[in-house]
Amino acid sequence: MSKTSVVYVCQSCGWKSLKWVGRCGGCGEWDSTIEECSNNSSGAASLSARLDREFPRPITEVKLQDCPCIEIGIGEFDRILGGGLVAGSAVLIGGTPGIGKSTLLLQACQHVSQKGHTTLYVTGEESVAQTKLRAERLSVLSPQLLVVSETNLDFILENIHNTHPTLVVIDSIQMIYKPQMESSPGTVAQVRQCAHELILTAKSTGSAIFLVGHVTKEGIIAGPKVLEHMADTVLYFEGEKFQCYRILRVVKNRFGSTDEIGIFEMRKSGLLPVENPSEIFISQGRRVSAGSTIIPCMEGTRALLVEIQALATKATFGMPERKVSGVDYNRVSMLLAILEKRIGLKLGGQDIFVNIVGGVQVHEPAADLGIAMTIASSFKEKTIPSDMVVAGEVGLGGEVRSVNQIEIRLKEAQRLGFKRAVIPKDNAKGLGKDFGIKLIEICYLSEAIEIIG
Repeated sequence: MSKTSVVYVCQSCGWKSLKWVGRCGGCGEWDSTIEECSNNSSGAASLSARLDREFPRPITEVKLQDCPCIEIGIGEFDRILGGGLVAGSAVLIGGTPGIGKSTLLLQACQHVSQKGHTTLYVTGEESVAQTKLRAERLSVLSPQLLVVSETNLDFILENIHNTHPTLVVIDSIQMIYKPQMESSPGTVAQVRQCAHELILTAKSTGSAIFLVGHVTKEGIIAGPKVLEHMADTVLYFEGEKFQCYRILRVVKNRFGSTDEIGIFEMRKSGLLPVENPSEIFISQGRRVSAGSTIIPCMEGTRALLVEIQALATKATFGMPERKVSGVDYNRVSMLLAILEKRIGLKLGGQDIFVNIVGGVQVHEPAADLGIAMTIASSFKEKTIPSDMVVAGEVGLGGEVRSVNQIEIRLKEAQRLGFKRAVIPKDNAKGLGKDFGIKLIEICYLSEAIEIIG
């Protein structure tokens, strides 16, 4: 006979306590624990009992045919997943409301079903009729695409076993509940248990599964952190709703590269992959003005050219403002200190604004030199040549350090017609061929500032 006990569970991190506490002992958040009933007879145990038992075998005898890769048919999506979906894999995808998660996954179901595979779209937030309306707008209509509005985990698992789909979409995991548990849907216990059983089912049936996750106000996926550990791949949607471009970033991938990004454009017909992403982050026919620089940044294995803009203006109200968008605030503060101490620019009384055009996020150290030169350009009101790209990490002593994958960065710059590149001298030593671009080698930040004038 099962025994029921009361525990208090933190809704932010999953930490448990036998008595109520005002502050979580795991993450330190206040007033985040709620009462839940814990049943010692786990439903996962009964699920595991139904699965075929595995016995140890030599890794040399494992056949890769047992784990095929399924191409979705959306180029950017397949690329960031490592070539497609691995059978039996679990992919967790999060993003702010309205950014396009459901739209992209409905399109993915359509592409997979058009290849003759059965796909199952489980919606817990819409009715079947509402999903059909959205599917008609996206021209996503296929008899192989099955749709069901269900939140009961037992019924969902039964549907998966009965239909044998190649791809399953759960939209969203926070809406699913296990009836044997007394806690409400969306709680840590429910999310963890439902995700666990869905992932076990995916492994046993070979169905690839997408779990859509809500995000908190801080931008992380709601629920226990263990949810990201259980999933094979974790994707985050980035972008602003008032912009037409969306960035799908890989933060974890057991079957491919991490830190890859896929770029999509939101249109009436859905999310369309962007074939040449560098062009969307550079102002077409941009007017050469002070405070603008192009940098080649790396996103996984891909090089992107992005435009950095900076504005330095005299502060008129007491404490100078420091506002950034798309770059790390602490990194910009460090570069401002280096410009003051090592270069002698009097920035203490200036309001400084730094922005990455297009809404992309750039956090790699290779952007240091571009940010510093852009701020100096705006402060001195001197323009940086429009045919020049800049890459380099800046140390606290004002030295410019080498960056990784410089060849890929230069190839992308040369492909888009740039003629000059300011790079660290250490990087130039390893370049063995002509890129069709003039290299300006520097060792110190002061040399880069001299280029501005």
